[in-house]
Amino acid sequence: MLRDRAAAVDLFALVPTLELRFEPELAELDRLLDDDQIFQHVKADLSRRRPHTLETGRPSTPVEVILRLLIVKHLYTWSYAQTEHFVGDSLVLRQFCRLGLDPVPYHTTLMRWANLLQPETLHRLLDRVTEHPSDSNLLADGVRVLSRLLGSARRVLARSTEPLFRDRTRSAKRLMRRIDASVAAAARGTTTAKAERAELYARLLQVASASLRQVEQVHQLLQAAQTRASQRVRARLQRVRAQVEHFMPLVRQVCTQTKQRVLDGQPVPATAKVVSLFEPHTAVIRRGKLATPTEFGTKIMLDEVDGGLITRYVVLDGNPPDGPQLPASLDHHDAQFGHPPHTTAGDRAFSSAENERYATHAGVRCVAIPKSGVRSAARRAFEQRPAFRRAARFRAGIEGRISVLKRRFGLHRCRNHGRAGMERWVGLGLLAHNLRQISYSLASR
Repeated sequence: MLRDRAAAVDLFALVPTLELRFEPELAELDRLLDDDQIFQHVKADLSRRRPHTLETGRPSTPVEVILRLLIVKHLYTWSYAQTEHFVGDSLVLRQFCRLGLDPVPYHTTLMRWANLLQPETLHRLLDRVTEHPSDSNLLADGVRVLSRLLGSARRVLARSTEPLFRDRTRSAKRLMRRIDASVAAAARGTTTAKAERAELYARLLQVASASLRQVEQVHQLLQAAQTRASQRVRARLQRVRAQVEHFMPLVRQVCTQTKQRVLDGQPVPATAKVVSLFEPHTAVIRRGKLATPTEFGTKIMLDEVDGGLITRYVVLDGNPPDGPQLPASLDHHDAQFGHPPHTTAGDRAFSSAENERYATHAGVRCVAIPKSGVRSAARRAFEQRPAFRRAARFRAGIEGRISVLKRRFGLHRCRNHGRAGMERWVGLGLLAHNLRQISYSLASR
C-alpha cells in the first residue's frame, strides 16, 4: 500500500549537542520540495505500480521519501547503492529525506520506484520548480506574514486573544493547496477544475482581505498606543508598525492583481506585478530565449575590459532595454582610465545610431556593435572588417565570463535580502572575481 509520508521525527532535536542543521542550499531545497503539487504528480506515477497499490499490500516506502532520495542521488551524482549507503550514515540527509529512524530503502527498490516516473511528469515538475510564485502562493504568504505581524502586535500591545488578532494562516494554506490540486487536475484534463479554481481563489481572496482589515485596525491601535507609551515600549511599537506599513500595500497589490487576472480574466502588466513579498524589487524578465521565455530576478549590467576584469556593474530596476546603458559605460571607462576605450563591443541590443554617434564622439576608434534588422551592403562589409570581427569574438567571450560569475562567484542566485543586499552580493562577488584574476595574472608572471 502506497504511503504518502512517514511519521515526523526531528533527528536534530534528538541530538541537540551536535547542533545539526541544513546548509543554506539544502534548506532552500527542503523548502522547495515541500510543495503539494510536486508531491501529487509523483504520487500519481508511483500509484501505477500495481492495480491496487493505493489500497492493498504492505506499507511502502513513503512517496515523500522516494522523491527526496532521488533528488539527493542526482544532487551529489551518486549511484543508487551510494545513495543508500551515504544517506543511511548521515543524520542531516536522513532528516532531509524525512526518513526518521526508518531504514533506507534498498537501492534496487529505489531504482524500481524511480523507473515508474514518466517523462511527462518530469516535464511538469521542471515547469513547476522554475515558475514564479503563483498568486495563490503569494496570497497565502501574505496572510501568513500579516498573521505573524498581528501576533507581534498583540504581544507588544499586551492584549489577550480576541477576534481582531485571529491567525488565518491555516485557512489560507489549506485553500492554496486545494488550488494547486485543481491546477494539477486541469493539467490532466478535468473539465470542472477551472470553475473550482475560480471559486477557491475567491475564498482565498476573502481570507486575505479579512487579514488586511484586521491589520488596518491594529495599525490604528499601534499609532494610538505609541503616543502614550514609554520610550522602551515605543521603540517596540515603532518596529511592528514599520513592518505593518511595509507589508500592507504589498499584500493589497497581490489581492488586486489576483482579482484582475483570475476572477476578471484581464492581463496584468509585468511592471505592475508583485512576484515576491519579501523581495518586491524582483522583476519579470523576458529575454527571448526559447528554453527560459520568462525569468524572475534582477537584471545586471556588466562592463568587462581586456584581461577579464569587470570595471562597472549596475543593478537595474525592472527589465529596461540595454541600449541606454552604453553612454554611462563609456563615461565610466574614461573617468576610470583617463581615456576612452579603443574598442567598444556589444550585442545587437546596444545597436542604435545614437549609441554609435556617442561612442565615435567620445573617441572610440572601433565601435563593434552588430546592426539589428536589415543591413545594407556597406554595413555588411563594415561588419566583416578584421577589427570588427576580433571585437565580436571578444564580446562572445563575455558569455563565458558571465557563466563563471554565476558558477564560481555566486551571481546565479542572491541570498541577501533587499535592494541593498542585492548590491552587496553582486559587488562582493565581482570583487572576489577581480582579485582572483589579478592574483592569477601576477602569479603567472
